[in-house]
Amino acid sequence: MPLIADRLDRISPSQTIAISTKARALQAEGRDVISLSAGEPDFDTPRNVKEAAIRAIEAGETKYTDVAGTLALRRAVAAKFKRDSGIDYRPEEIIISTGGKQVIFNAMLATLNAGDEAVIPTPCWVSYPDIVALADGKPVLVPCGQNHGFKLRAEDLEAAITPRTKWFMLNNPCNPTGAAYSAEELRPICDVLLRHPDVWVFTDDIYEKLAYDGFRPATVVQVEPRLRERTVTMNGCSKAYAMTGWRIGFCGAPQSLIKAMDKLQSQSTSNTSSIGQAAAVEALTGQQASIEEMRAVYQQRRDLVIDMLNAAPGITCHKPEGAFYVFPAIHGCIGKTTPKGARITDDESFVIALLDEAGVAAVHGAAFMYPGHFRISYATGTEALREACARIQRFCQSLH
Repeated sequence: MPLIADRLDRISPSQTIAISTKARALQAEGRDVISLSAGEPDFDTPRNVKEAAIRAIEAGETKYTDVAGTLALRRAVAAKFKRDSGIDYRPEEIIISTGGKQVIFNAMLATLNAGDEAVIPTPCWVSYPDIVALADGKPVLVPCGQNHGFKLRAEDLEAAITPRTKWFMLNNPCNPTGAAYSAEELRPICDVLLRHPDVWVFTDDIYEKLAYDGFRPATVVQVEPRLRERTVTMNGCSKAYAMTGWRIGFCGAPQSLIKAMDKLQSQSTSNTSSIGQAAAVEALTGQQASIEEMRAVYQQRRDLVIDMLNAAPGITCHKPEGAFYVFPAIHGCIGKTTPKGARITDDESFVIALLDEAGVAAVHGAAFMYPGHFRISYATGTEALREACARIQRFCQSLH
């Protein structure tokens, strides 16, 4: 009798983490590798946030909290949703989890039965389909082409919904493309959802603060308040506040669903770190200037990366509205051969050769359910980014 459960056959290890791990291993061996694979800010956590955590430790705030999080943090999250999106959530309609990933996991595991479907626009974050599958659901992937800015069209959402559809999942701005939806762009999507009252909405807004050229991403309930009672609005501290290792994710949702997620979380991790929660209160309620400082640097890096990649033969790179990724197409490189004799047959062979022969780690598009592309994170030092893009240019020029 096998030891490992069959359900693990439905999922794969996170390929973004796998690429980052391989890059670190090569660096440890002395290889000159620039890693552009991790979705993690290279900035340090703001000083005021770190000081709040130190104060919490010294004050003895090191005990268990309520499973759903401290009242202080849930109130801070409610104030954040009201301030940024005009959405009213009560503290009892909010849960704090160990990163945004646990929010998604809790919501799916608490609601999906075998065969229930979740509509997911692609390219998408690598974990969405696997979390749905692990919860016995069926991911329904809807391709969103570069010719439409990698954004979902309302008619494609309508066509994907069936009697088995339980969830529609939206990442805005999107990992891996950086595509973001304005209120005007969300309006027709909300109109489709209004016509399907049994479909719930999960909106992952973790990158909302990182948008460029004056673009303002919107969120579903902000655009259509009538969807509030079947929407999970998820966010967190990881990206905007450079707090990835603190593991603070949260969401607002109808109280009945929050109770179900709380019940599930009580038997898995229980509360997230009490120190992390104290730090998150300061992040959400303290000075916000650090966000703009980081955002301005990211915008400069985005523009640098786009210009340099579009100068590489065989690559076309769309200009995204948000997040800190670009998702260039490599169609002009397919079918060519590297100087060391590696054949570029697809996006995976492209990134493998790029790492082996140019020392640049990126993630292939198929990991995000969208082949023919690769993802670069520009959340790394500007000079390292410039050198990495120069290596990509030389690599593409060397293909024959």
